[in-house]
Amino acid sequence: MSNQKEKIILSVWVEDKAGVLGHVTQLFGERNCNIESLAVGQTEKSGISRMTIILDGSQKDASAVISQLNRITSLIQIKQINLDESVQMELAMIQVDAPDEKRTDLINLVNVFRARIVDVATHTMTIAIAGNTVKIDALIDLLRSFGVGEIVRTGTIAMDRGRKLFD
Repeated sequence: MSNQKEKIILSVWVEDKAGVLGHVTQLFGERNCNIESLAVGQTEKSGISRMTIILDGSQKDASAVISQLNRITSLIQIKQINLDESVQMELAMIQVDAPDEKRTDLINLVNVFRARIVDVATHTMTIAIAGNTVKIDALIDLLRSFGVGEIVRTGTIAMDRGRKLFD
């Protein structure tokens, strides 16, 4: 088992009840594993939540955490997602300065990235974009010249391509 650091994606299905998220994240801290990204949401099954947890660690770290997670009574299923055989996406909202003389340039840039303007105020615009991390980072880099006021990101969600996990 490799000690080389890599991006590891875990998909964790748990009972949707109070305290489970805290318990799961505590296990990562106890194993000294840093969570790079965490997204949690309801699934197609009532009472079940899915956590997408991204680590920057080794397979040894991932195996140790998976072993600990398997002891949680609220755990339904855990799966490591293969980076090359998955679909990954993130959502970001970026608030930028938008003086009248720059709005046309800003709108054109948003359109190139297939993003959306979701709010327009007197001096700012808020842009929403969904896609992979590279696409979002590229848009943010270009928006910095306009003046970025605030950024909110969801963290990455991921799922296997073409497979159904629950019957």
